[in-house]
Amino acid sequence: MLATNTLMAAELRQSPGVVSRQLDLLRLPLMELATFLLTKPPQVVVTCARGSSAHAATFGKHLIERYLGIPVSAAAPSIVTVYGRRLSLEGQLFLAISQSGRSDDLVEAALSAREAGARTVAIVNDTQSPLASVCDVILPMGAEEELCVAATKTFIASLSVLVNLVAEWTGGKFLRDALDRLPDRLHHALHLDWTLAIPALSQARSMVTIGRGPTLAIAQEASLKLKEVCNIHAEAFSGAEFQHGPVALVSKDFPVVIFLPGDAGAKPLERLAMDLCQKQAAVYRTSNQRGEGAALPVLLTDCSETDAICLIQTFYGLVIQLAEQRGIDVDRPKHLRKITRTR
Repeated sequence: MLATNTLMAAELRQSPGVVSRQLDLLRLPLMELATFLLTKPPQVVVTCARGSSAHAATFGKHLIERYLGIPVSAAAPSIVTVYGRRLSLEGQLFLAISQSGRSDDLVEAALSAREAGARTVAIVNDTQSPLASVCDVILPMGAEEELCVAATKTFIASLSVLVNLVAEWTGGKFLRDALDRLPDRLHHALHLDWTLAIPALSQARSMVTIGRGPTLAIAQEASLKLKEVCNIHAEAFSGAEFQHGPVALVSKDFPVVIFLPGDAGAKPLERLAMDLCQKQAAVYRTSNQRGEGAALPVLLTDCSETDAICLIQTFYGLVIQLAEQRGIDVDRPKHLRKITRTR
């Protein structure tokens, strides 16, 4: 299915191996971090990230709040870098996520959090980066060098780091066993056929992606890839938030891709799909079951969080095909560079 002559496709195929090798790199730092967190549990976790890594942070929020019951909030780096205000983070966990670890605002925010007394953790691919150097703990993605401007394997690696973190923190066998199965499932996910969606998406001027629970982050990342790789205006919403206003955009020429989670969050999204079909939207659902809208095949349900990771693996393959349909070079997205430095 995938084109063999693109860097993006080549790196995407590396994802199962990255996840498989990752545990050896994470074992010691995760053990030490989990011991610290169990001894001095934070009352809140603050995340700090940009771009695809911000979507990974959304995934981390779901994991930590669901399995640990600890509130998670996203930091605004500008509070530190522009407005010069230090947050009160004594005894809390500050989780910075970045592929390159070189965005100045993330580095400054992490340093400020550490000086404020937070336990700072960097999930990074470049363990020699400035971000890594200012954090107490480094959790390596282990994705090796990623050359394509559009992140694929590093996003998947960041999600699996977060599952590893929560599995170690909770001592949960369920998540650990799901991680053991993930590399093989990622391999199979890449070969699922979602080309059914290409005709409608390739003609779209605007569209939305929708998720809930573990798939909200997947919808966010999908919308970013549609913009940066396929030059399609796409926005991401939770299924609930979409009904508070944005649903007014729906028409017959307005595609909607719904990423169904493999848990209780699927039922309300199925009801939303039915409602949108009645409004004449072109609805695509990630499901093997018959229902309203077109079904995009998925792997059999295993663990809802690792199932969500498999969804983005399949979607990345669709993005490559969609970009080629639109005559776009996926390895050279316009106006973008691999490392974006903001302050």
